[in-house]
Amino acid sequence: MQLSVIILNYNVRFFLEQCVFSVQKALENIDGEIIVIDNNSSDDSCAMMKEKFPNLKLIENKQNVGFPKGNNIGVAEAKGEFICILNPDTVVAEDTFTKILNTEHCQLNTGIIGCKLIDGTGNFLPESKRGVPTPWVAFTKIFGLYKISNFFGKYYAQHITENQSGKVDILVGAFMILKRDLYNEVGGFDENCFMYSDDIDLSYMVLKSGKENYYFHETSVIHYKGESTIRDGLYMKRFREAMQFFYKKHFKKSVFFDLMMKIGAFAFSIVKKNQQKMEKKVIDEYIVFSKYKLILNLNNKVTYLSDFNQFNDNYEKNIELIFDTNSFSFKDIIEFMEKNKARNITFKNYMRTSNYIIGSNNSNDRGEIIQVNDNLINQ
Repeated sequence: MQLSVIILNYNVRFFLEQCVFSVQKALENIDGEIIVIDNNSSDDSCAMMKEKFPNLKLIENKQNVGFPKGNNIGVAEAKGEFICILNPDTVVAEDTFTKILNTEHCQLNTGIIGCKLIDGTGNFLPESKRGVPTPWVAFTKIFGLYKISNFFGKYYAQHITENQSGKVDILVGAFMILKRDLYNEVGGFDENCFMYSDDIDLSYMVLKSGKENYYFHETSVIHYKGESTIRDGLYMKRFREAMQFFYKKHFKKSVFFDLMMKIGAFAFSIVKKNQQKMEKKVIDEYIVFSKYKLILNLNNKVTYLSDFNQFNDNYEKNIELIFDTNSFSFKDIIEFMEKNKARNITFKNYMRTSNYIIGSNNSNDRGEIIQVNDNLINQ
């Protein structure tokens, strides 16, 4: 088997369904498998998986064991030569895995391969590529110096742009591809860290093994991001613990530096918490893209288009574009989002098989799910 896709889920039932749907399409021409691990979700994630995807492997943990252990449980069941660690709040293009597995870097001395991640509004997520957060690099990040000059830009690996492939130190745990043997060789995710610095630690362990990590810009994956984490007091506590875990494990202990990191991590987590405002954007008009005759009751002006070429981007008001995922490939949807991203445009996907609209207007906020009753749809 060539590829095992490992998806660790916790209480994101609708995003999980969309993610698995996109992964299935991306594996159509690959000898692969999907393994979903559920960390004791309180929603109906597991019931959905059994109903919608009965032939996939589902592991139901009896408690929330955290990101590292949850993924390690999934990898232990994997049969693929390569594994992909994938967040449930992601959408992959149909050719994402094929492109990456066919790149020469899968055959060379490559450790982890990542790709371009965008948020739900089509904007590039800079954490797609990062440098090792040494004390100095972490300092420039926490206090925003990386915004001033590329001289301070090592945290987000600003030696290459979002549209350049190249070697980087750290890749994000939302999407990672590497050989299963290498994952096991470095010990997988360190279970002493509950979450947040686990991807940094794994990337760094791969570097220390003599391999090179690689950012591949030629395919894009949607990562709704804000759906993964509620930035509450528990988030702040675990974020600080994660930062302290990484530095204690890999860098010389310093009382001054430890104090600086505690202050910096606390300030950073406060900023992140305040960013998650959950503000609902007022939409002036909806545009629904579908090749079918759909009628969606969206309580506002709705325009229906059957082709992307029919779209005119000369809109001054706030518009929301809704894509029928049965009419268009995720690859085409993602490319359209990147091409037409704008401050007054938001995007959602319509999952016709389950009758809901899903997406996110801000990478810092929770996503939005609008369930549509069957009697509101005529085909």
